[in-house]
Amino acid sequence: MIDLENGVLLNQVEEMVGRKRWSDLRDLLVLMEPADIALVLEALSREQLPLLYRLLPKELAAEAFVEMESEEQELLIQSFSDTELKEVLEELYVDDTVDLIEEMPATVVKRILQHADPDTRRSVNEILKYPEDSAGSIMTTEFVDLKQDMTVEAAIKRIRRTGVDKETINICYVTSPGRHLLGLVSIRTLLLAAEDDVIGDIMETNIISVSTMDDREDAVQALSRYDFLAMPVVDDEQRLVGIVTIDDAIDVINEETTEDFEHIAGMTHTDKPYLRAGVWETVKSRIPWLLLLMLSATFTGMVLSVFEDALAACSVLTVFIPMLMDTGGNSGNQSSVALIRSLSLDEVHFSDLLSVLWKEIRVAVTCGAILAVCNFAKLMLVDRLLLHNTDITIMVAAVICLTLVFTVFCAKVVGCLMPMISDKLGLDPAVVAGPFLTTIVDVLSLLIYFQFARLILRV
Repeated sequence: MIDLENGVLLNQVEEMVGRKRWSDLRDLLVLMEPADIALVLEALSREQLPLLYRLLPKELAAEAFVEMESEEQELLIQSFSDTELKEVLEELYVDDTVDLIEEMPATVVKRILQHADPDTRRSVNEILKYPEDSAGSIMTTEFVDLKQDMTVEAAIKRIRRTGVDKETINICYVTSPGRHLLGLVSIRTLLLAAEDDVIGDIMETNIISVSTMDDREDAVQALSRYDFLAMPVVDDEQRLVGIVTIDDAIDVINEETTEDFEHIAGMTHTDKPYLRAGVWETVKSRIPWLLLLMLSATFTGMVLSVFEDALAACSVLTVFIPMLMDTGGNSGNQSSVALIRSLSLDEVHFSDLLSVLWKEIRVAVTCGAILAVCNFAKLMLVDRLLLHNTDITIMVAAVICLTLVFTVFCAKVVGCLMPMISDKLGLDPAVVAGPFLTTIVDVLSLLIYFQFARLILRV
């Protein structure tokens, strides 16, 4: 992978452009990977981008085009002649064409479809009819299919004849005349078998597949669980309609992970990279959650106002409110993030609720006890003896430390319950648990704090 941070390569490219050293520039680009070429082209000006793109060989140009961001793709399409656009589309796999169409405005989509061949248009329309989050929406219809009565020799000839247009030939799928999935065979198996062996005798019939309407995350998890390079996708009648390949699975994982982090942080999901999103667009993605959380945080203010007299009677209690609230929020987030990840990886289910709860209770008690002991030592040795804060008495320290234990306990219980319950209700755990967990734990920590202050300090 190239490094654009030091600007050496970009300066070299811009110098070649300025001196019109097109041959040297082409020689430099053809030695690079498509993803790296895309990074270089995206860093150039709008005027230079189409110029350099046309220096690339047709196949390499199409591969680099797929790796670019949608803004650069749209710019190139607008600069393409009809012939150039058709050449690029001919080199793209169907699933890449679908991804391109989903990102482009309507006028650009119309032009793309006008110049795509009939088979591509038909395949694109077939994929686009599936829901956005389904396995059917991320599959490709370009795979090698074989018949069970073929010999190995005939199968290899078919792969050589049709494989050049397929996204992968590592795994070939055996189908019936009605396109029902019967088995699969790897290219390794074919190469090691005798030429007169029959496909039906050497194919693997224990097939794991996903349905077109299955959630795409489930399809990706299955692909990861079984270490497949591709996952067959079948319709309701078990007919093979496509495959999900590992490159598409990685894209889904990256997208879903980013979306979960944004939800946990209280942000609306956006498809644009950070530096490409405008200021106002970033504000719009953040302000709704900030407003909502600001309103929910008024509960914290209500609790403080109720116990205003207690704070006035023992003002030293105020100093430790941020520490208690932050500790509770951090404890809850630890449990919440761990459970959200486990739910997304299908490691735990709602049926495991009691096991999860029992584990978090034991973790909470242990963590709370350790924090309380360390905090008590700090209060007595540092605050009272070294800093001579005589307001820190043993009773005050007891209130703070007991609050720590119970706050951590409540935070971890709430932190594990919220994701699991929201997942059971069909809600996104990251959306429900992330933004609201801190507010809930803050209110609980204050209620616990002042209840102990009343019981022990009589305030």
